[in-house]
Amino acid sequence: MQNIPTVKMGIIAVSRDCFPIELSQKRRSNVYKACKDSGIDLIELKTTVENEEDALNAIKEAKDLKINSLVIFLGNFGPEGPLSILAQKFEGPVMFCAAAEEAASGLLDGRGDAYCGMLNASISASLRQIRPYIPEYPVGTAQEIANMIKEFYPVARVILGVSNLKVFSFGPRPHNFYACNAPIKALFDLGIEIMENSELDLYDIYNKAAGDPRIKTIKSEMESELKTGNNYPDLLEKLAQYEVALMDFYNNNLGASKYGVFANKCWPAFESYFGFVPCYVNSRLATRGIPVACEVDIYGAVTEYMITCATMTPATLLDINNSVPVDMFDANKKIVKDYTINDLFMGFHCGNTSSECMGNCEIKFQKIMHSLLEPGKEPDITRGTLEGSIRPGDVTIFRLQSTADTKLRAYVANGEILNIDPQSFGSIAVFAIKEMGRFYRHVLIAKQFPHHAGVAFGHTGKALFSATKLLGVDEIDFNRPAGMLYKDENPF
Repeated sequence: MQNIPTVKMGIIAVSRDCFPIELSQKRRSNVYKACKDSGIDLIELKTTVENEEDALNAIKEAKDLKINSLVIFLGNFGPEGPLSILAQKFEGPVMFCAAAEEAASGLLDGRGDAYCGMLNASISASLRQIRPYIPEYPVGTAQEIANMIKEFYPVARVILGVSNLKVFSFGPRPHNFYACNAPIKALFDLGIEIMENSELDLYDIYNKAAGDPRIKTIKSEMESELKTGNNYPDLLEKLAQYEVALMDFYNNNLGASKYGVFANKCWPAFESYFGFVPCYVNSRLATRGIPVACEVDIYGAVTEYMITCATMTPATLLDINNSVPVDMFDANKKIVKDYTINDLFMGFHCGNTSSECMGNCEIKFQKIMHSLLEPGKEPDITRGTLEGSIRPGDVTIFRLQSTADTKLRAYVANGEILNIDPQSFGSIAVFAIKEMGRFYRHVLIAKQFPHHAGVAFGHTGKALFSATKLLGVDEIDFNRPAGMLYKDENPF
């Protein structure tokens, strides 16, 4: 998968000068060994930071080693000033963690007091407006610290990706889809670049890609991917041409950014000019780590990208679409188990989900657009969706969004896709999330989130919550369990 950062993680020990420096160094080496034994990639920096000059030397060592994410390890109490300066001057995500005491026999001459030092380190970081990643319980043995570092990896990948991201958008939002619109200033605050373009720009680059020799190769790839689901062989050349156009634009316009995503207008005028719907191509780019959000949903594109960085697998963007009928619920009681009907909903989109995430899929025509653009005719310009049931298994729904007054907020909830036939069209599945009914009312509705939700294939709520918090988003909602009321929830 391309378009996501490679994390190169380093660990550095810090030591307060009134404690034995050897204690911190030994504990750092023990963490490094625990990581190595657990298959966790980690680089052990040899500098140990006791003062500000050490911090500057550590920055140089990290830069020479091309380290882009740093674990600052308090092997003893640690010098809160120098370690905070180190965190401030290091250009990348930083984690704070601390050593637990190993044995009662060492508490007289070998006590490190890192448990206490973490308090000072966190205060010092706050004074300098630094946001380090601090695990839920940041003090541990070598193996426990290794486990914390493993959990830091997806968080660091999200931060590195977002801070080097560019969003390419084409076209204004479709009429009656203002819900996908939000002020973009908050994204610039995160370091994200945005390049807005018109639909004419997109049409122009598509036409200029005609006859490109790569079209034949991509068409062949599509045939291999679709197999028996290739219902419209005559359409693939147009779709391949569109893919060439998008990838050329991506490669030619990254500029100062390292990674890119798209947020494109895809209807209703698109079909009349391009002669297809772009869903299948969007799904293929998502497979490569380049999400293409529908309906010019810029925040949706960033949401998908954050998921992709966290999981290193394709994400998708689905409508939180419709309720599950009672008869479908009753007919699948063995599959539904202890979920209530209000815990269920259907996630749907026209056909943008990667084939890697589908249980079965085939090229079809977009039913709603067909009734609008080609009523009573054989499908032609409305062909190009990738449709079928999305594969069952664990999922996380996630969304980053700006309010009208440019304040970032987010939600995240772990759940699952049930092995139930949706009996409908599009890329679609039956989702189950505990207490979804209350979450829907008191988060999605009450806080004006749009209908598009990012979907991660796997439970990655912990990493996404931590990464979003590290980006400075203070308001992150989740599906609260029964008995834990939302702020505006009626207690009666």
